[in-house]
Amino acid sequence: MNLLFSKTDLDSANFTANDWRRLSYHAFSEKLSNKDTPFPCVPATHGFSTNQLRYGFVSDPRKKEAITELAELLKEYGENSRSYGPYTSLIILFETPEDIIENNTVEEFEELYWNILTNVSELDQSEWPENIPFDPGHHLWEYCFEGEQYFMYCATPKHVNRQSRSFPTLMFAITPRWVLDTFNAKPKRADKTKEIIRKRLGNYDSVDIHPDLKGYGEDDNFEWRQYFIRDDDKSLSKCPFLNKLKKNDKKA
Repeated sequence: MNLLFSKTDLDSANFTANDWRRLSYHAFSEKLSNKDTPFPCVPATHGFSTNQLRYGFVSDPRKKEAITELAELLKEYGENSRSYGPYTSLIILFETPEDIIENNTVEEFEELYWNILTNVSELDQSEWPENIPFDPGHHLWEYCFEGEQYFMYCATPKHVNRQSRSFPTLMFAITPRWVLDTFNAKPKRADKTKEIIRKRLGNYDSVDIHPDLKGYGEDDNFEWRQYFIRDDDKSLSKCPFLNKLKKNDKKA
């Protein structure tokens, strides 16, 4: 069964006016198509406008079924992502209840985020890729599922200063490493685009660019710190995923 939606699917979907899926997709569409205040990530806006993004809807992120749903979506996406285009990403929109939107802090959303990634990884049926270190403290580590490597962006309703990480519900944007490698394959164009992105970030957010935002593979870069960027300049000292890796005999 196809669990993923395209922009074309959702633009013509017959959701009711108050359906959370309709409301969250509409908010995403507005954010990515805003011409007055362009979203900083140029590749993401291009992927949106050219219908290369795919969308999945997941229930309350605190519930066990959300883990199974996300794992199924990520598996289907990984099997088909190369057919969607070089600017594809998987957009995960969670049914986020009002009580956690109102009461959770950024840090509590951060804890929820890492719990989700840890639990989804427990459903991974593939071996951890040999070329990716187990330890998130290694500069080449990144999140893997079913043999694919991903950048795992997160946005929450409680981000205010960093509007680039703000969304009305909990939202993940999951980008395969092969997409990022394709983007970086032409260094001059990639460097120019990165300059535009950083300039847009300066206009989009009310705080300076987070010091953890660096390039993959750089000796002082840690991918996990870029997945969930806090609303200030602080960050966790250790990756919450590390303990899970140490306990996982299947992939050890």
